[in-house]
Amino acid sequence: MTWSVGIDVGGTFTDLAAVGEDGAVTTGKVLSTPDDQSVAVSNSLREGGLATAQISRVVHGTTLVTNLLLERRGTRTVLCATRGATDLLELRRQDRAALYDLSAHHAPPLVSAEDVIAVDERVAPEGVLRPLTDGEAKRVADEVAARTARGGATSIAVSLLHAYGNSAHEERLAQAIRERMPDADVVCSSHVLPEIREYERTATTACEAYARPAVASYLERLEDRLARDGISSLGVVASNGGMLDAEAAARGAASLALSGPAGGVAGAALVARLAGFGHGNALSIDIGGTSADVGLIADGAPLVEAGGQVAGVPIALPRVLVETVSAGGGSLGWIDDGGALRVGPRSAGAVPGPVAFGRGGTQATVTDAHVALGNIAANRLSGSVQLDANAARSAVAALAKRLGADVGRTAAAMIATADAAMARALRRVSVERGIDPRHCVLIAFGGGGPLHACGLADQLGVTRILIPPYAGVLSALGLAVAPPRRVAYASVMRSVDALDSATLTALLGSLATRALGEPPAGSAQGERVTTEYVLRMRYRGQGHELEIPVEASDTVDSISERFAAAHRTRYAFVLDVPAEVVSARCTRSGEAPQVHLKRQLPSTWDVTARVDDGSSCDAVVDGRAVVALADATMLVADGWVARALPMGGWLLEQAA
Repeated sequence: MTWSVGIDVGGTFTDLAAVGEDGAVTTGKVLSTPDDQSVAVSNSLREGGLATAQISRVVHGTTLVTNLLLERRGTRTVLCATRGATDLLELRRQDRAALYDLSAHHAPPLVSAEDVIAVDERVAPEGVLRPLTDGEAKRVADEVAARTARGGATSIAVSLLHAYGNSAHEERLAQAIRERMPDADVVCSSHVLPEIREYERTATTACEAYARPAVASYLERLEDRLARDGISSLGVVASNGGMLDAEAAARGAASLALSGPAGGVAGAALVARLAGFGHGNALSIDIGGTSADVGLIADGAPLVEAGGQVAGVPIALPRVLVETVSAGGGSLGWIDDGGALRVGPRSAGAVPGPVAFGRGGTQATVTDAHVALGNIAANRLSGSVQLDANAARSAVAALAKRLGADVGRTAAAMIATADAAMARALRRVSVERGIDPRHCVLIAFGGGGPLHACGLADQLGVTRILIPPYAGVLSALGLAVAPPRRVAYASVMRSVDALDSATLTALLGSLATRALGEPPAGSAQGERVTTEYVLRMRYRGQGHELEIPVEASDTVDSISERFAAAHRTRYAFVLDVPAEVVSARCTRSGEAPQVHLKRQLPSTWDVTARVDDGSSCDAVVDGRAVVALADATMLVADGWVARALPMGGWLLEQAA
């Protein structure tokens, strides 16, 4: 039997889930290795015990790009921009970092002002206003070479005005730079994101150039390590939830910014469908050791949107909607200058980790608070971690002494503080999109998801919670079943009034030519491939768009009606002005491995749990109880009833 293996590298643990060709699932968990993530990937494969000859592919979810942006550890980058528009990254959108906090500042641009080179050329929507001459292209190439020699920059970004519509100047300049510097990696905005909005396009291009060398080096190192283990097929999940082969991922670094979290939302959508919630809306929350990732599943599928910020950097590429908050099991409890208890954003991470892990941690974390309250019943966790409950209580006691409170109240306050931060994020991803969280199922997973689920549901007014099977490694499971995927973009900027069916067909056909020339990398010969089209539309004069799914057979009238309906749903009104199509996107996906979830029986029960039959699929837990799952711990709060599902996992509902 062959296996598709998903490996999710988190801040504390690295998770593995392997799906066999018969749908069977096997899992594993090891501690992450922050200095080199590839070591943990290799360790997880050894821990999983799978024969390398049986592994058909390894699909990786990485936080490498996110960490590069957070820590500003990418490659120094030179940016070539149109003269007169060299300060785009500094000006941004001219909005404040925080509306009422005058001391708050935006994160610095990835490219410093002294590394921006002005290019004497100008393209406008109506055509070329100032041509790029051979002499100017050579001058810029010489200056790029000089900057590189002085500062050691190895990446060059080229983002010229209106290159989304006319890329000739960018391509000509890139060619001149490559002739001057044969080993240079030149990134053109017209290749990365051929869409309007100069700032977002330039920022995304700069991010690609900034992160690409490190991503390429990491993937090369990981491929070499896997090759020594006898594994030759490596894929990486992009922010849109689809899988890229290693070569494509190395050339699409900016698309990996939400690689791991995208797998988690995909895994949540999978279990929602298998549990019978595939046609409704659901909220997902993946609580790990370092952070919590929240997402939205709309009509059974992860919501994909274009744009968003990661570590203060706009990346205008399609991505699964995920919002990350610094509230995980390793989040540190501390007291601010005003004497108030705070939790996060600082984290104990994998090293040293929570005090209870016995790896050198000294400050109380959310995990230590759970241990102190008895919410984590197991003595040994995944990753060969032995819990030290006495040390956890001592760490919380030290914090309690400074607050003048007892251990129990302090531990409960730490958990409530973390819950409040996560609940705010869940409201943002739902309420801001016109979705009432009270009508959603909450899918809670990750090592800490089942522990916090009831507390979050109570804050949100949610009445049903789904704890998936393999909850502790669900993100890895989502990676294992990620389909191969390709995406093509096109700028349109046409009023719907100026489109007709023939023009629309030609537009979608042009996209298909670019996206559908070959099956997505990783697809098997002859397998079914699905094609999806999305138009980004707005009313004329608006500064934001809605994404409208369309079919190749749609008419202009049907698209207009669909846009009006979507606008009414999102904003509760429509306008009597023409709509326009800003851009179009074509996505082609291969088949995903099929999975048949099987029930994982609980290994232990808390003595306070009232269990009808702990060995059957009809197990019921009514009232406060702690249930140790195979790879996580579930806390059933007072007023909740948990019922084991035939497919595995648990459905929690409020008691009548």
